[in-house]
Amino acid sequence: MPLDTNRIRLLCFDVDGTLSDTDDMFVQRLEKYLHPLSALLPGEDAHRAARRLVMWSETPGNFLYGIPDSLGLDDEIAAVLEWINRRRPRPMKHFMLVPGVREMLVTLHKRYPLAVVSARDERSTRVFLDQFELTPLFHTIVTAQTAPHTKPYPDPILFAARALDVLPEDCLMIGDTTVDIRAGRKAGSQTVGVLCGLGEEPELRRCGADVILPSTADLTPLLDGG
Repeated sequence: MPLDTNRIRLLCFDVDGTLSDTDDMFVQRLEKYLHPLSALLPGEDAHRAARRLVMWSETPGNFLYGIPDSLGLDDEIAAVLEWINRRRPRPMKHFMLVPGVREMLVTLHKRYPLAVVSARDERSTRVFLDQFELTPLFHTIVTAQTAPHTKPYPDPILFAARALDVLPEDCLMIGDTTVDIRAGRKAGSQTVGVLCGLGEEPELRRCGADVILPSTADLTPLLDGG
């Protein structure tokens, strides 16, 4: 189904693989370990093999991530992790931005309210946004601890819609994985899948993405003046 740009009143952005180049960082790290085994990877180089392994980990990883939500223990687990971080703080990661994303956000911020809808924790989400001075561009920030359940449940999108007094069906969820597309569809929102993260076009289409773009930065020509 073609994207109905006239309906859009709120843009909801995933973080990893959509705004942040985190997924590529995982692939690069794994590729270093696989490179010595290239001879045992028929038909694939180390980079492609690393990318596939990270992609294959997505489904069971998201299933395991959703267990605390299903049991109603997400708040308790978040509190334990926060306590651990306070006792033994981890060094903050240096994030990378998907090329062209900042310019896209600055441009579309003039036409739409923007929301972060991430399965990340609050602390690392805000560190990423602050690192690239993106925080002022977003009207609301929804993380794994904000709504009763995180993606692939629709709760984070519904929370963002309520916060900005927008109907869920007037939201556009933008993300790189099937988790983002499923959450958007369950919320009744339109969805855009981007290929700058881990998702591949066939799986994003199977999940019902309304549009597939090579990169999140390509939203500008799609929506600006649309």
